[in-house]
Amino acid sequence: MEAASVAHAAEHEHHGPPPANVSSRVEPQLLGMLLFIISEVMVFGAFFTAYFFIRVGQGDPWPAPGTELPVAVAGVNTAILVSSSLTMHWAQTSIKNGNRFGLKAGILTTFLLGATFLFVQINEYANIGFAPQNHAQQTIFYSLTGLHGAHVFIGLMLLLFVTIRSFRGHYTPQEHRGVEVPGIYWHFVDVMWIIVYSTVYVL
Repeated sequence: MEAASVAHAAEHEHHGPPPANVSSRVEPQLLGMLLFIISEVMVFGAFFTAYFFIRVGQGDPWPAPGTELPVAVAGVNTAILVSSSLTMHWAQTSIKNGNRFGLKAGILTTFLLGATFLFVQINEYANIGFAPQNHAQQTIFYSLTGLHGAHVFIGLMLLLFVTIRSFRGHYTPQEHRGVEVPGIYWHFVDVMWIIVYSTVYVL
């Protein structure tokens, strides 16, 4: 009788909503980053739609007459950013294998390469010779490259935080989500730039 009373009390002990469903195999941090990336792809898609409308739909020359895009400089900058993706992968692989030197060297190098890319991009703006309001083409150029530059800046802030934590010994082979999630974002930034460079500068 006493056991039945205890069981009956236990059944009514929980109040409020039921526990959250944690059956998903995707961790919350990773899922949040993937959803964020999907939303950002949509944002870039809107600007690419405007780009193709001007260039393909209206048949306007690209770039606008009298202007020139620094294809070679942007190509070097592309190589810098692609290299940063490789060093990011090095950092991610290193911490999974317990290589703390590889983690610190990889993260720091990634941050420096990303900062170099952003510096070259700003210097390109300062010397390109046209402004966003000159032509519709220039508006789209600044919009696409500027949107990507904003994402690089956000990525650098994340990398700075990861770099500081790495040098303080906060990551282990078992607990490295703080490196993996920003790394996914950084790879996304790199892939988006390859698309931007190919369409805006090369094609």
